[in-house]
Amino acid sequence: MSENPINLQSVLDGFDAVWSPRIVAAVNDYDIRLARFAGEHVWHVHEDTDEFFLVLDGEIEIGLREPAGERVVTVTRGSIFVVPRGTFHKPSSKAGAAVLLVEPTGTLSVGDEHDEVPDYVDVTVGHRL
Repeated sequence: MSENPINLQSVLDGFDAVWSPRIVAAVNDYDIRLARFAGEHVWHVHEDTDEFFLVLDGEIEIGLREPAGERVVTVTRGSIFVVPRGTFHKPSSKAGAAVLLVEPTGTLSVGDEHDEVPDYVDVTVGHRL
């Protein structure tokens, strides 16, 4: 990882692929990832870890399957949301968004269990800069 400050906007300007996160830093055993969201991801679950979302630009929706039923949360620019471990969720963005994610190193972008993955979703543990 870099020993110098990393400009997140410069990183975002360097790629346009959606649902294909870039690893910009590591903190202990966690990756700090940047991703572009557009359209829909897939329903998936991370059994052993929470997932942190910080919307840097745009707006996202996260569908959640909880014991009380399904609901959708809207996360706007400058807001955060944490999906608890073991919760099926489906991120999406109608107009596109830039999102910072925090997940344990090696966490697969489609979780431990998931619906069928369309070609436009990158199944990855993140791409290092």
